[in-house]
Amino acid sequence: MKHLLKLGDLSSQEIMDILNLADQLKYERRHGMEKKPLAGKTLGMIFQKSSTRTRVSFEAGMYQLGGQALFLSNRDLQIGRGEPVQDTARVLSRYLDGIMIRTFAQQEVEDLARYGSIPIINGLTDYAHPCQVLADLMTIREYKKVLKGLKLCFVGDGNNMANSLIVGCIKMGMQVAVACPAAHRPDRQLIEWGEAAGALLITESVEEGMRDADVVYTDVWASMGQESEAAQRRKDFEGYQVNESNMRLTHPNCMVQHCLPAHRGEEITEGVFEAHANELFDEAENRLHAQKAVLVKLMA
Repeated sequence: MKHLLKLGDLSSQEIMDILNLADQLKYERRHGMEKKPLAGKTLGMIFQKSSTRTRVSFEAGMYQLGGQALFLSNRDLQIGRGEPVQDTARVLSRYLDGIMIRTFAQQEVEDLARYGSIPIINGLTDYAHPCQVLADLMTIREYKKVLKGLKLCFVGDGNNMANSLIVGCIKMGMQVAVACPAAHRPDRQLIEWGEAAGALLITESVEEGMRDADVVYTDVWASMGQESEAAQRRKDFEGYQVNESNMRLTHPNCMVQHCLPAHRGEEITEGVFEAHANELFDEAENRLHAQKAVLVKLMA
């Protein structure tokens, strides 16, 4: 494991190793047993998309591991003024021990890894959100004790979250259903991969997708960069809401997960959100522990 660009690059065992280390690091932090394996190391954090959870969790995580993080916005870098990504990668590789980037195009992340000589971590692209799904898997295992054999249903836009959940969950032995409008399906190649594995259902019916689910997952209907489409998307996703009625179709003790921020009353009702708030905010906390595990794996 040289980088974290997308979960498809990792084996099932590599994902399991990250989850196990994340559990260990969470235990050590809660019991005052933390070590400093990244002392003297510096992580550059490139943000072309802003974020609450990504910035705070990576910055706090590097500090807790003994290193430091540098926040680099588009305004701070020559990449925002036209410098080729391959030049930026080669320059920053001379200064830093790792780069986390949160941006639009997956190719930009891949190019950083291709031309740089230090570990690259995908903090989010329009195609994938691997760090979030590692935290999701960690949280599901905390509550359910196992991953293999569980069914997760994603409701809503077949976006970067759906793409990464398909890969991460199936690699860990789970069944995945995605309930979405026909015009908003996940990546075609990932659908073909999941269906060939016999572990993926794509459906336009929320009821079919959520039936007998152990975990229900949803996300906002209009992601960052899609604000101008918000009104149309509210029409497109009408009916694709996680609510009290369709939650009755799931298994008893079904979990609810959301990458946050949530638009209560749109993709999820206030009542379902608050009923599952402990799970949702444990999930948010676990971004910190899962990412610390990735940082240790790549940079220690």
